[in-house]
Amino acid sequence: MNAEPITRARDCLVGLSVGDAFGEMLFGDAARVAKWIAKRMLPYPFPWLWTDDTAMAISIVEVLAARQTIDEDLLAAAFAERWQREPKRGYGRGAEQILERVVRGEPWREAAREAFGGKGSFGNGAAMRAAPVGAYFALDLERVVSEALKSAAPTHAHRDGAAGAVAVAVAAALATRGEVRGVALIEEIARWTPESATRTRIERAARLPLDLDVELAGEELGTGLEISAKDTVPYCVWLAARFGADYEGAVWAAASQLGDRDTCAAITGGIVVCAAGVEAIPLLWREATERLPAESGQD
Repeated sequence: MNAEPITRARDCLVGLSVGDAFGEMLFGDAARVAKWIAKRMLPYPFPWLWTDDTAMAISIVEVLAARQTIDEDLLAAAFAERWQREPKRGYGRGAEQILERVVRGEPWREAAREAFGGKGSFGNGAAMRAAPVGAYFALDLERVVSEALKSAAPTHAHRDGAAGAVAVAVAAALATRGEVRGVALIEEIARWTPESATRTRIERAARLPLDLDVELAGEELGTGLEISAKDTVPYCVWLAARFGADYEGAVWAAASQLGDRDTCAAITGGIVVCAAGVEAIPLLWREATERLPAESGQD
């Protein structure tokens, strides 16, 4: 908590990236993945490569380092430039369409607003990259909300997509502060999340016992099978409340359920590392994960 804001954001990014890359490895041959999960075997081969979840979070951290706030125009340009440079990171088609328009010089606000037939995206993409925002602004929860909304804006114009970003950022901020834990953590996240289907399901998460079987919790809350904020974020914040500072346990739980494994693990890892610190990430996991670019601040 005493660390500088950008240090907190960078540490959060490490936890997010390791979770993302770990979860991405648990796709593929079903029998092999089932064996890894059942026996808690680390997936191989190395390195574990991270996805668009981390790529977009890197841009957020870089913008925070440069401006000490989320500059929406700069962030939209950074998203588009990184996508153009590395388009095979697993971006969803909706994000690709928006970023392609930005690359062509079209206004990002227009592209985001017109996505999905003019409804805007309610996907989990804004949530997957939002934890560093909460870590950076952890001392001011009102600022966390406003900056998280700005971080969502270049790609997620739908209320639910933006609400997912707010919920994750608030979760990371509260984990950094360490003032509330357990069910109270979920209740506080819900209190700060804008009215939306995502908030409604977070409220449902707060009613689930924290000793409930993880698989049953996933069935109740969703594990990203719909790739939506409401189907992803509530489960991740429930896991963060259940596991507290147990990074390894939280990320295994997030990634082992059928669904959007990498995004669930990225969100959960980004929140839990704020409570646990980067030293809680197993060294082998960090060594196995693809390195972050030097400008994002990884050692």
